[in-house]
Amino acid sequence: MPLLGAHESIAGGLHHALDDIGRVNGEALQIFTRNQRQWNSAPLAEDEICQFQVKWFENPYLPIASHASYLINLGTSKADLVEKSICSFSDELLRCDRLGIKWVVIHPGSHGGVGVEEGLKNVVKNLDASFARAGADGKVMVLLETTAGQGTSLGSDFKELAYIMNYSRFTSRIGVCLDTCHIFAAGYDIRDKKAYDKTFAEFEKTIGIDRLHFFHINDSKKELGSRVDRHEHIGQGLIGLEGFSFLLNDPRFENHAMTLETPKGKDLAEDRENLKTLRALIGDARA
Repeated sequence: MPLLGAHESIAGGLHHALDDIGRVNGEALQIFTRNQRQWNSAPLAEDEICQFQVKWFENPYLPIASHASYLINLGTSKADLVEKSICSFSDELLRCDRLGIKWVVIHPGSHGGVGVEEGLKNVVKNLDASFARAGADGKVMVLLETTAGQGTSLGSDFKELAYIMNYSRFTSRIGVCLDTCHIFAAGYDIRDKKAYDKTFAEFEKTIGIDRLHFFHINDSKKELGSRVDRHEHIGQGLIGLEGFSFLLNDPRFENHAMTLETPKGKDLAEDRENLKTLRALIGDARA
């Protein structure tokens, strides 16, 4: 069965996210390794790394992904933003290497008005520059996240992700993180079996299921093809329970990590409820 979990806060230290995922009985975790609202971050201290790894050793098979800062834009043509983005993303790759995290999820970026083709070329060039700056011996895999298609953002079409992966010099270190809310907003339907099969047949043809390593599992406040990214609690949005049932019972994804990115309070009650809802769908006859 899939490994279900959530994105948890690192407030008070990276290791606290591991405490929180334990509190909700999660089986997969996503974190920020730094304040994602700032360009510059303090280097990881040895005791910080040690605390994180000691806590992780309590549950060593827990899959963990980092989500890169939303400030990073690898699709830009603006020289100052290019340099900031490469510097920040290469630093994220190095941070994850030191922590032992094997995946970094990142939005491909925004072309800012220069057009999709030029924007994709920028992503390839700047992503490769980030890999090179971080060093050739790195082991971290970059997971390009499917996006909703708001504004001039890139990555809402599977073909755009395939372009980046195919033209990068580091293609073996690039995979995909699929966000259910985002693909729905981008026009990929999963609400009934026929639509679900069509969407993943297109993914297989365009990218390849073997390149899909991680999921963000969110319902959508907005309708199919809206191109508006608004996450909703599981079963309370416009995707609905049936769509998630197909995903959770798809044998191709039985060992994949799937993390919530839905709103919650400090007591994490919403995470518990969403995970309970998802787990009740595993083995559901609707699949």
